Amino acid sequence: EVRVAESGGETVQIGGSLTLSCVVSGYSDSNYCVAWFRQRPGQEREGVAGMNGEGRMGYGDSVKGRFAVSRDNAKNTLSLQMNNLKPEDTATYYCAADRLCPLMWAGIVAQNEFLNWGQGTQVAVSS
Repeated sequence: EVRVAESGGETVQIGGSLTLSCVVSGYSDSNYCVAWFRQRPGQEREGVAGMNGEGRMGYGDSVKGRFAVSRDNAKNTLSLQMNNLKPEDTATYYCAADRLCPLMWAGIVAQNEFLNWGQGTQVAVSS
């Protein structure tokens, strides 16, 4: 059984930085996709950033240049480094994993490619 667990959400000030962590368990190797999504209040869930098993990354347009993902296969972890945080980054952040994510090769983080989801972690950006 694949399990996904997020951590690191908290309240930060505008312009600040925060790192979220996602630990994936249940795969026998590192050839799988992991990605971050978020759901802002009153909005649909959207793709934020992700990486496939071969290191190809994808980012949502609203976070390009501010957010970065990194992966530690030894720890089964995908980290999301968030810089220059804005109030509109306030959301519940979810991590998801699955074996295949073909759209990641085009830099697209598509939630319909992921079946295994975590419970989410809250990020609030305020003044």
